[in-house]
Amino acid sequence: MTTTPVRLVLLRPRNPDNVGAVARAMKNFGLTDWVLVSPGFDSIEPARRLAVHAGDLIDSVRRADTLTEAVQDCVWVVGTSSRRVRGKRRLSAREAAKEIAERSMEGTVALVFGDERSGLTNEDVDRCHDLSAIAAEDAQPSLNLAQAAMLYCYELHQARRALAPPPPAPDAPLATDAELHGVEDALGRLLQAGGFLRADAARAVRELFAPLRRSRLRRKEAAMWRAALESVAKRLGPPPGAR
Repeated sequence: MTTTPVRLVLLRPRNPDNVGAVARAMKNFGLTDWVLVSPGFDSIEPARRLAVHAGDLIDSVRRADTLTEAVQDCVWVVGTSSRRVRGKRRLSAREAAKEIAERSMEGTVALVFGDERSGLTNEDVDRCHDLSAIAAEDAQPSLNLAQAAMLYCYELHQARRALAPPPPAPDAPLATDAELHGVEDALGRLLQAGGFLRADAARAVRELFAPLRRSRLRRKEAAMWRAALESVAKRLGPPPGAR
């Protein structure tokens, strides 16, 4: 499965600690593409305090002056807002993550977060294609910016894992030389019991067994071959002329 980066866009973040915590959440769940739009602080250095093991993301974060600039190359833009707007779907975090994972196979998708106090403006919402919100209790419906980003990063990580093909099953172990030799001996005994070979035809047995050896039998296959050959040989009885 080929996917493009999912971009987190933080609009007008006010607190560098929140930005650092978002960087850590991104690192936790394998996201690397993010943009700060008109941050409310001059230096991002204080964000490093909470960006544990995510200093590389602090170094690589891009800045933009407008939301339009931040998402101009995106095929789908999802704004995080609890409001309901005609013409825009309002998805749960899980629903949004699933669709983001699917759409990211077609191009970059942006997930947009508003500032800590007022969230997305009307203009921001208009610029988004759809909206998503985290269901919370009415007594405290709003989440901290870093907490919200963490939840979306986790849901996206789960959605992408669900879309990924399962890892290939490990190959069964190959038969050892001793196991192959056991199959070859069983073949020889069967051919002798059936009268196809004489008792001293070891070279002929090796030549007849060579294709099986080249086929790289697995241990289970070798055991089945040996059991089958020995079973038939037992039914045939001793080789002709044997006492």
